[in-house]
Amino acid sequence: MAMAHEHEHEHEHSELDPMDVRVRALETLLTEKGYVDPAALDELIDAYQTRIGPRNGARVVARAWVDAEFRDALRTDATAAIESLGYGGRQGEHMVAVEQTDDTHHIVVCTLCSCYPWPVLGLPPTWYKSAPYRSRVVRDPRGVLAEFGVGLADDVDVRVWDSTAEVRYLVIPQRPNGTD
Repeated sequence: MAMAHEHEHEHEHSELDPMDVRVRALETLLTEKGYVDPAALDELIDAYQTRIGPRNGARVVARAWVDAEFRDALRTDATAAIESLGYGGRQGEHMVAVEQTDDTHHIVVCTLCSCYPWPVLGLPPTWYKSAPYRSRVVRDPRGVLAEFGVGLADDVDVRVWDSTAEVRYLVIPQRPNGTD
């Protein structure tokens, strides 16, 4: 039986979750065998974290908040509306936008794997890809949302959208008060 690692001396403990440990081990192995160029991998990650991802989604949301015509286009054909801003490509096809309202809160999951709109939101977070999230959010969306610090009134409808290879969802949050 393993004992807890409790003591009073200074050294760093790994705070990587098991998935990150596996990813790093695989990356190290592929690099050592010459299958992956670390610089190319760093460039790819940088592209999805800084040029392809979350900032693009923020721009789409901000535009929807201030431009009624764009918001209508987003509701009608999210893929085309998003592409009109220059964001599209692999993993960004077949987009559907859903809007948070006072009465409805949307949450997205891919129950089969981790389908995610990369060009708009970047790489999926680890929790999104995790089996516990993918299985629990369908059964207990309010409980999962509460774990993220989102408490909803009982009269708010919670809709869970299952992202797939055929369709990916972008939730448009309500515009915060005072941001006019």
